Amino acid sequence: MSARELTRVEVLSRVKAGTLSLGSAATLLAVSYRQAKRLARRYRREGAKGLKHRSAGGGSNHARPTAERERVLALVREKYSGPVDMRFGPTLAAEHLASEDGVTVHHDTLRRWMLAAGLWSRARTRSPHRQRRERKAHFGELVQLDGSFHLWYEGRAPRGCLMTMVDDATGQTLGRLGGEETIWAAADVLRRWIERYGVPLALYTDWKNVYVRAPTAEEQATGAVPRTQFGRMCASLDIQIIAASSPQAKGRVERNHGTHQDRLVKKLRRLGITDAAAANVFLETSYLPEHNVRFAQTAASPDDFHRRTPSRVTLDRVLQLEETRVLSNDWVVRYDTRYLQVTRQSHLAPARSTVLVRENAVGALEIRYRGRLMRWSEIPAPAPKTSAPPAVRPMATASGRVPHRPSVDHPWRRGYAARQPGAIELAAPGD
Repeated sequence: MSARELTRVEVLSRVKAGTLSLGSAATLLAVSYRQAKRLARRYRREGAKGLKHRSAGGGSNHARPTAERERVLALVREKYSGPVDMRFGPTLAAEHLASEDGVTVHHDTLRRWMLAAGLWSRARTRSPHRQRRERKAHFGELVQLDGSFHLWYEGRAPRGCLMTMVDDATGQTLGRLGGEETIWAAADVLRRWIERYGVPLALYTDWKNVYVRAPTAEEQATGAVPRTQFGRMCASLDIQIIAASSPQAKGRVERNHGTHQDRLVKKLRRLGITDAAAANVFLETSYLPEHNVRFAQTAASPDDFHRRTPSRVTLDRVLQLEETRVLSNDWVVRYDTRYLQVTRQSHLAPARSTVLVRENAVGALEIRYRGRLMRWSEIPAPAPKTSAPPAVRPMATASGRVPHRPSVDHPWRRGYAARQPGAIELAAPGD
């Protein structure tokens, strides 16, 4: 019996013994007088067992038929089960049962069934790492950016990297699947976010050389701020970069990685996708829209902190590499093992001056001097210089001095007369 039922037995036994009035019993049991009267009547007729709830021990009124339960579990075993790293979780399995098999079952109900059938196990609970940081209040106030290396194709293709951006206030997600976490991968996903939502106020990244770097000794001495190429791009767009000291600090994007490593991998397997191009089409058209509908939420404030999206020309100019190089005396610029011959334009740039070399994502280059575009063409690398064998020098004398030997055609060898102005040139000795 429950604690409430035991309390009723104690109170009604006093009513039966005549030591407590029925009105006081109703007050003690927090029921009406009529209900207390019915309970007392039932207690006198059936005893303590008469106070037990009539539905105790019975099944739920909302319980699914056993045949339906077994049919659902058979579908889970056939299509959504397997090894621990490949089987579907209850939530994901419930979604696919509804979309592919036409079976609607709540994910909590399916979780209970799968636990009882041994098709799922409870996740190990971990102690909290630190106090959870509150979400930002505005959409676009802070966006977390990170790459996740994983076997997204489960051995059907090499390991890839999913570049993900997650808004801190709403959980809105955008991602691109590629090969490595490079500056071009980060710039690509940033560009797509800007084109869709606008320019965010700040990016929350980890401490990698792609995003931030430690200052050099010269920068420390001069107080200069170290900046990567990606940092320069963000500075041009007035985006602040905040480097996290630990993965837990940017927990939203890290938890997002865990969700994708569970759900996206299985969806790519079912669709037979083995390359980044097809995966990105699936991400943009199907997976991420469904993900945002399910997991994103409304920001605490209705104000959007994104700035206006720049023009395509501006984004093309900003999202590219920039390096300063010196224009040599022969008007050649050396850039990344390449030799670029600049067309001589003395009215634009003198030799030994500094020029700006820009490179976009597809490898196209341009050279500018004080903002003006210069014409150039690539030339082959110069042949390495062959060093001549060292000249044989005469042996040193006892004093340590090496005697000087004039060359064969030296005027000293031709005599005094031959050195006079207008004299007929004489042959050297031995000629």
